[in-house]
Amino acid sequence: MPFPLAPGAHHDRRAAEPPSGPPSSPASPAPPPRPGGESGPSPHRSAFRPDIEGLRALAVLAVLAFHAGVPGLAGGFVGVDVFFVVSGYLITGLLVREAVTTGRIRLLDFFSRRARRLLPSAAVVLAAVALAGAWLTVPLRRADLEHDVVAAALSAANWRFVAQQTDYLAAGQDQSPLLHFWSLAVEEQFYLLWAPLLALIVLGATRSVRRGRAVRSAVCLAAVPVTLGSFALSLRWTEHSASLAYLATPSRVWQFGIGALLALLPWHLMRGPRPLRLLCGWAGAAAILWCVVSYDTSTPFPGYAALVPTLATGAVILAAIPGRGERTAIGAHGVGRLLAGRAPRAVGRLSYNLYLWHWPVLVLAEARFGALGWPVKAALTLAAALPAYATMRWVERPLRRSRTVSELPRRGLSVGVTAVVLPLVLALVVGTATLNLLGPAAPITLNGLPPGAASGPHLLARTDAAPLPDGPVVPGPVQARGDFPPDGDCEVAPAVTRSPDCLFGAVDSPDRIVLLGDSHAGQWFSAMLAMASQRGWALQELVKQGCPLPQLAVDSPQLGRAYRECDTWRADTLDRLRKQPKPRLIVISSLNRYTSDPELLAAGWEKTLEPLRALGVPIVYIEDTPVPGTDVPACVSGSPGAPDACAFSRGKAQQPDPLARRIASGSLPGVLGVGVNEVLCPGDGPSCPAVLDRILLYRDDAHLTNVAVVVLTPRLERLLTESGALPAPAAAGAPKATGWTELLREDFDGPAGSGPSAADWVHDTGTCYPGCPAPQWGTGEIETMTDSTENVRLDGKGVLEIVPTRRDGRWSSGRIETRRSDFVPPPGGTLRIEASIALPEVTGAKAAGYWPAFWTLGAPLREGYTGWPGIGELDVMESVNGRDSVYATLHCGILEGGPCREPAGLSSGPRPCETCRSGFHSYAVEVDLSPGGEEVRWYLDGRVHHRVAASAMDPGTWKRAVDHGLFLILNVAIGGSLPLADGAAPGPDTEPGHPMRVDNVTVSSRARPS
Repeated sequence: MPFPLAPGAHHDRRAAEPPSGPPSSPASPAPPPRPGGESGPSPHRSAFRPDIEGLRALAVLAVLAFHAGVPGLAGGFVGVDVFFVVSGYLITGLLVREAVTTGRIRLLDFFSRRARRLLPSAAVVLAAVALAGAWLTVPLRRADLEHDVVAAALSAANWRFVAQQTDYLAAGQDQSPLLHFWSLAVEEQFYLLWAPLLALIVLGATRSVRRGRAVRSAVCLAAVPVTLGSFALSLRWTEHSASLAYLATPSRVWQFGIGALLALLPWHLMRGPRPLRLLCGWAGAAAILWCVVSYDTSTPFPGYAALVPTLATGAVILAAIPGRGERTAIGAHGVGRLLAGRAPRAVGRLSYNLYLWHWPVLVLAEARFGALGWPVKAALTLAAALPAYATMRWVERPLRRSRTVSELPRRGLSVGVTAVVLPLVLALVVGTATLNLLGPAAPITLNGLPPGAASGPHLLARTDAAPLPDGPVVPGPVQARGDFPPDGDCEVAPAVTRSPDCLFGAVDSPDRIVLLGDSHAGQWFSAMLAMASQRGWALQELVKQGCPLPQLAVDSPQLGRAYRECDTWRADTLDRLRKQPKPRLIVISSLNRYTSDPELLAAGWEKTLEPLRALGVPIVYIEDTPVPGTDVPACVSGSPGAPDACAFSRGKAQQPDPLARRIASGSLPGVLGVGVNEVLCPGDGPSCPAVLDRILLYRDDAHLTNVAVVVLTPRLERLLTESGALPAPAAAGAPKATGWTELLREDFDGPAGSGPSAADWVHDTGTCYPGCPAPQWGTGEIETMTDSTENVRLDGKGVLEIVPTRRDGRWSSGRIETRRSDFVPPPGGTLRIEASIALPEVTGAKAAGYWPAFWTLGAPLREGYTGWPGIGELDVMESVNGRDSVYATLHCGILEGGPCREPAGLSSGPRPCETCRSGFHSYAVEVDLSPGGEEVRWYLDGRVHHRVAASAMDPGTWKRAVDHGLFLILNVAIGGSLPLADGAAPGPDTEPGHPMRVDNVTVSSRARPS
């Protein structure tokens, strides 16, 4: 497995002792039998087991060697399995002894002991990591680290790391200094359930005459199914998700269960031949060592492979359990004698603190100085013994042995709570300061990005004589981490075997571009969508994470095994393309380093390209972009004023591309090749930049930011059109390739502070239409609409702002309509209305009553401003109360009820859009009167999210609603029926001054297909 491993919570010698009283020495006699227990209070005595202390030493040294990268010891991660079994044996034995002796389990005592033994040392390490991380790590990595501190302090680290290890999009980030806390979390989660369960079982079992047998039997009845069920789950998860199997608690419980069964079964009643015990002990120790030298990160683990170290540990423990009449089973020639030596026991006593310290020392050293060789890491691991010993000597032992603390359970629990709270507070303080340093984490607003250069040496369109103005990189490092293509769930995860029907843009167009490949193809989504939309085409995305498009057998790091889902997905995708109507263009791309064998790669590409070329469709291969191999946003966060320091090796980032060479040689007819690497990695120097023209190019260690792709779009479009793969887009106002004709295009150009063009737009003023047929605009809103530039104005950068204001408690806002009201679908054709809008950036109580909208009304309304809703209303976009959601609605029919369910209308309901307030999004509606397919469709960022078909109502209602001219409306209302129905109304906390911003409005029509 590829994860750094750490032991569970390890216990000192008193973990083998009764819960109270003086420590027992190895030579202490067994306690006398007690009433209710045929064999005394404990099935396996309460005497100290020095061999188990030495066994912990074996486990700890194995894991340390693994983490240090010592050659030949790559299977040292099995040490964690040893610790889990030992923990299950000791803790279950302790609880059962208490139950047999006293008739109950004191849970407060149990958790108090664990808290004062384990949590203070952990708190010291967490605090040290939080502080050291502030000094040794870059800001973006530091922010992640403080989240790790919080998760570790709350004993939830394993679930945080499960989420990261199984998330393909989180790849490329450095390992956490607290990754080893996953095992501590597993153990604490187990005992939070196991100890109360035993306490419940004991309540019934201790009333038996033979208490010892009854308690052990009842606990065994619980332990056996739990152990078997957990092992079955471990096998299943190892097969389907190795990260989950390795780090999750349910798939590790069976190892604690094995230890528990060792403590419960009546081994002490067996005399057992001495040679058999000797063989059992030595065989177990040999099996553990065999795992250490034979296993490696490619071993499917835990699964069946974990049985060997788990059962081997059980064998070592079993070999030294005293039989009938024996005080000790450790003979002169047994493995227990070796493990009970002074040196192993000394290491065993230190094991818990050593594990707490060694991994942060290694990770933080590499964060500061770069990758280290195994001798250096081994030396650092040894050096970690110093803080480990200091923590044990001056933190763990004083608190564990303190009479004051141990006298009352609540004092031990108070120590534990304090040990949790202190690192939490420290992490929050450091984390908050780091987030303030990093700047805003809101998604980047694409509107206002400088234009990309279609050609030349620069990324952005500029001349050599016009240097770029100074400023921060775009996106910022924290924004870059989340700057993904806006394609929703269309880049399918490793476990998925079939892509959904991911169509964007003009989804009903017979022409479409297919974007095909892995995440290195998916990064081009925004560019491909822009090109498709300019031509009135659709874009179909068929992309799977980590799945090579060439037919290669690979393993999935997220699944931890052979990537069978990739093979299934690839075959299904090629079959779908064969059965679907032909696209206009297929664009393919893929990571270029799934194999280092060029012949194997060429054969894999041939197997994929053969069925694609058989489609008779132009195919364009986009050459793979540079792979930095390092967390670029994290690096840039540490060098905000000198991003050149984050440049990376050209030779390592750009490997030879056999497919590009074959295409260039002409040996693959029908396949064209394009690439943008000349601008991403310009010149011929030894390195490639991480930041170019102030654009942060990479979101992780391998993928371009969406911002970089957007500014690269003009260049990529030029390459595709020059190659003949794409036709040039139609000029505005001219018939487009699929028959679309532009009827209106408004870009809101004009001086800052001026109003929109009076030739195209009119202001609605007051609180209702002339004659006031419907006061308060018929909706109950409370603002007065004005034509003042305080409420409706241009920003001078091509954006219209509609701003609600409040003076002396009275609200005013803006509402504009197109002068034209003749926007109508051609007979049997389609009308498309679209706008790019950023919603008011306000939420919570400050947004109560906000109601921005982009909508249309039927032209007949202007004949007397009556007839609603029969004349039809298309709400292209509405949003209320600053929610992260938008609505689309068709109003028609009669005022109450009817086929359109008025006054609510035929609504989409709230559609989630988390970034609609912070950035521009495309909202569109199409009125399609095609025979046999009449419907109205609503789009959000090119994807259909709501439909109303003509069949939803009678023909007369449908015709009166849509088969006539329309005029467009943009406004921001305050208050009214929809915000109130959503649960909020304007109040004293509602904050004025937050505009709805409109970048452009377009109306197009397309005639009935011939």
